[in-house]
Amino acid sequence: MTTLTINNISLSYGSRQALRDVSLVVPSGSLVAILGPSGCGKTSLLMALAGLVPIDSGTITVGTRELSSSKVRVPPEQRGIGWVPQESSLFPHLSVGDNIGFSLPGGRRRTERVEELASLIGLTGFTDRAPGQLSGGQAQRVALARALAPAPDVLLLDEPFGALDSVLRHSLGRDVARILREKETTAIMVTHDREEALDLADLVVVMDNGRIAQVGTPTGSV
Repeated sequence: MTTLTINNISLSYGSRQALRDVSLVVPSGSLVAILGPSGCGKTSLLMALAGLVPIDSGTITVGTRELSSSKVRVPPEQRGIGWVPQESSLFPHLSVGDNIGFSLPGGRRRTERVEELASLIGLTGFTDRAPGQLSGGQAQRVALARALAPAPDVLLLDEPFGALDSVLRHSLGRDVARILREKETTAIMVTHDREEALDLADLVVVMDNGRIAQVGTPTGSV
């Protein structure tokens, strides 16, 4: 089970409180969208989940494994949590295949895993290309494959389609949601686009002023 449980977490940057008693359960294999305006705490929540910032109180667990509390802070690289940034941030000096397999040990299994993921994202035959030869949408697909390569327990997507035009954003968003569901990946996607959240997610969470203001399904009221 890879259910992610966030229990009453708070987080401050000096005197500014970014998260206030946030609680949320992300069911195993589901895609949850975090929706809200800039400064509402969306990115701070992702950073806390990834272990990039310590929380002041509360707990973060995946399955039965505690990742963060007032006394525990598992390092980011040991959390089993992947991250897809807003911009693909591919390594320009590495091929597409080497970008996808960056976190994997060498050998035949790495090659097989890279080819599997290239096929999954619809870029079979692109593994020898340089990132500079890719379109924006293709680069973001590679960033997704790179994050999925080590089979993370949870995947965090930080406005992953924000740099794309509206048509590509819509089609790629649906493709990514399909891929995550095929792999039964537990995922949280941050967005400020209400339509995107309602179209892609199993559950939509609205944040405001560091708190969760509302939670609902796309077919219910949000």
